[in-house]
Amino acid sequence: MKLRRLALGIALATLAPVAAHAQEVVLKVAHFLPPVSPAHTKFIAPWCDKIAAESQGKLKCQIYPAMQLGGTPPQLLSQVRDGVADIVWTLPGYTPGRFPLSEVFELPFATTTPEATSRALWDFIHKNAMKEFAGMKPIATWVPGPYVFHFRDKQVKTLDDLKGMKVRAPSRLGNKMLSSLGATPVGMPVPQMAESLSKGVIEGAMIPWEVVPSTKTHELTKFNMEVAGDRAMLTSTMIFVMNQKKYDSLPAELKKVIDDNSGRDVSAWVSTQFREADAAGRKLTVERGNTVYSLAPEEVSKWEAATKPVTEEWIKEVSSKGVDGKKLYDEAVSLSQGYAK
Repeated sequence: MKLRRLALGIALATLAPVAAHAQEVVLKVAHFLPPVSPAHTKFIAPWCDKIAAESQGKLKCQIYPAMQLGGTPPQLLSQVRDGVADIVWTLPGYTPGRFPLSEVFELPFATTTPEATSRALWDFIHKNAMKEFAGMKPIATWVPGPYVFHFRDKQVKTLDDLKGMKVRAPSRLGNKMLSSLGATPVGMPVPQMAESLSKGVIEGAMIPWEVVPSTKTHELTKFNMEVAGDRAMLTSTMIFVMNQKKYDSLPAELKKVIDDNSGRDVSAWVSTQFREADAAGRKLTVERGNTVYSLAPEEVSKWEAATKPVTEEWIKEVSSKGVDGKKLYDEAVSLSQGYAK
């Protein structure tokens, strides 16, 4: 009897470390920018530190920046759905057609401040577009600061100045917007942009200020044009999503940690980190001696009028699929404006 108890005790002692270890979950977190980028240092790494602290070390991140898990930025979505990565940060615009409804926030002049729009995007997705996130659990959904025009050699002040110029845009709707303005859109992920600018493959690019330092855009351009106003001329939606099966596999206490660090307010917090990084990117560009300027207000009105067909076309496209495109557009705009008050 004593021998049996001793054997049982030894067995339990042997299993104890295994059980304790089983409670530790390492999450593979992937994204497409270098580890010096604001997205990595101000958002992803702090988020990972927070869930580690709140889980008492049971949740840990292994971060893979700059596509270290292989593939290209447009493949991040498949990587998280297939479980190659547990969590990814990506842009829906890199996979055109996969997010047809939440894409509404990428329409020209449709959004307000980043924080307000990020809250609006979270609400909109959970009411209207969760089917687009099949196999994924949204952790945060947001927009960065407004996109800025960065030109290699030419200062653009009017629509005529922009006509025919090859300019990089972040998304399908960004490309359509550039076409409506008379430019020649060139779609590509951010990591390809710097080389294309340096070689003259493109004459300009649309990116928010925060991307400038990590891509050295301030060194590759001379003229940097903002479009001032209470609405962003263009922005892009961004998502931080988790493989649904990985989330479902977690014990309740760890699911709660993820849940506590997800949602509308977390989305707004992420957009704030990007806004702060915008200021740093703009400052660096000014200090280098680039010509940083704003499009004249009377010219903004012309650009807004020129881009209206993009919104009208989106409404028709979505409505042809059996939903009320005008209603969805109005709801997105109203949500963004409502949170901005």
